[in-house]
Amino acid sequence: MASHLPPKSSTQHSQPASAGVASQAHEAPKGLKRWLLTTNHKEIGTLYLVLSLTMFFVGGLFAMVIRAELFQPGLQLVEPEFFNQMTTMHGLIMIFGAVMPAFVGLANWMVPLQIGAPDMALPRLNNFSFWLLPVAFTLLLSTFFMPGGAPNFGWTSYAPLSTTYSPPSTTFFILSLHMAGISSILGAINIIATILNLRTPGMRLMDMPLFVWTWLITAFLLIAVMPVLAGVITMMLLDINFGTSFFSAAGGGDPVLFQHLFWFFGHPEVYIMILPAFGIVSVIIPTFARKPLFGYASMVYATASIAILSFLVWSHHMFTVGLPLVAELFFMYSTMLIAVPTGVKVFNWVTTLFRGSITFEPPMLFALAFVVLFTIGGFSGLMLAISPADFQYHDTYFVVAHFHYVLVPGAVFAIMAGVYYWLPKWTGHYPNLRLSQWHFWLSVIGVNLTFFPMHFAGLAGMPRRIPDYALQFADFNMVTSLGAFLFGLSQLLFVLVVVLCVRGGEKAPAKAWEGGEDLEWTVPSPAPLHTFETPPDFQPRRH
Repeated sequence: MASHLPPKSSTQHSQPASAGVASQAHEAPKGLKRWLLTTNHKEIGTLYLVLSLTMFFVGGLFAMVIRAELFQPGLQLVEPEFFNQMTTMHGLIMIFGAVMPAFVGLANWMVPLQIGAPDMALPRLNNFSFWLLPVAFTLLLSTFFMPGGAPNFGWTSYAPLSTTYSPPSTTFFILSLHMAGISSILGAINIIATILNLRTPGMRLMDMPLFVWTWLITAFLLIAVMPVLAGVITMMLLDINFGTSFFSAAGGGDPVLFQHLFWFFGHPEVYIMILPAFGIVSVIIPTFARKPLFGYASMVYATASIAILSFLVWSHHMFTVGLPLVAELFFMYSTMLIAVPTGVKVFNWVTTLFRGSITFEPPMLFALAFVVLFTIGGFSGLMLAISPADFQYHDTYFVVAHFHYVLVPGAVFAIMAGVYYWLPKWTGHYPNLRLSQWHFWLSVIGVNLTFFPMHFAGLAGMPRRIPDYALQFADFNMVTSLGAFLFGLSQLLFVLVVVLCVRGGEKAPAKAWEGGEDLEWTVPSPAPLHTFETPPDFQPRRH
């Protein structure tokens, strides 16, 4: 696809569908066929977001089973085997089915609007990369109904537990993960091609909104590490079905090899789930502080630094496997080093707020909660980075508390902030203010009630992934479970807000938020199906 569309008077016959030619628009299919065959970035973005929300509730339901079982000591609701299946599938669905597709959906919707592009660079590939996902997750969820049940070895799939003692459905889990990985790689290629080729004339890379920058860097991370995951689960497949011994010590393999390969994918994956969140927050805070983002260039360099460093820290997940001392020191210091560019980001957000004309609309509330609570997750990460201390924390609920503080008030709150921020552009209506505020405060209270007590349970020695526990952990677990039910139920308010916003509400102008300065606020609300048929005029802002 050419960088910029020819003028409407052009006689070329090779115009892409995204040019929005009137005759093409009128011939578009209707009903189910429209959604199956769509190549429009806005419709595909909507499909991603709907899938993500669905998987968010499926994964949340699994979490409710876990927390109901752990509400008090003793086995009450489910068997330990089914409990293990719940913990495994909760992690897999939330990571690959909820958080990642949500960010890809936001990228599909907003990247072309923010860079003045008519559509994504590869529209048919965009359609294909989405429709891989419903098939993948249907296959993954179908493992519950197979002999032996669903995967039961934790979302990290550690061998030899996953290769020697796993149910037969593990082969189908591997296939579904391959499909999700292919979808991620294709989506990443599309985003890179769009950002590098379809920016409006006059927009340099250092003029792009931070959300676009963070997604450009995230897309390169996806292309780098998804093949590593594909490789390691293919080795699992061979060990299970073809008699190889990559991870079996009895056959000359090494179980620790699995951990090295998995975490070489797994740690950049953490940043795949948080860098776009940084971008969303970096767009929202300046809008509602009514000030330019402080230190734009340093934010770009910090994001790139985090991405590069994410490849150098994987073994901090493995301090207890018997690494050489020099390796422990290397991974300890390299992990601590990531705190520097992350600290730059937090400093810049706080400095942007300083003396700003701040208002507290729903997107800003979630963005501020993100800054505070994600920073708590960062501090507990620094504690885990200290190798000798990690021997105590490892495989306890302290680790569970840490990564949930990063992923729930981190990634999930940022996604919610982005949805509230762009809903007026998508639907033409503002979200209901009172319901949005109720959703925010119940979510914040629920998140902290759920995950903060886990720190204390972990420091007191409670292991993770256990269906029962000693009496001294009862109070912590009761509070955690009550908080989890509060958080889960409050997300029904989120669905209500979105549905009401789609159906009506206060009308939003093109520039829905007073401080919004990016290109998406120059098109009408709701955004027409085809935008930027001719490239918009772009005036670079001073950062």
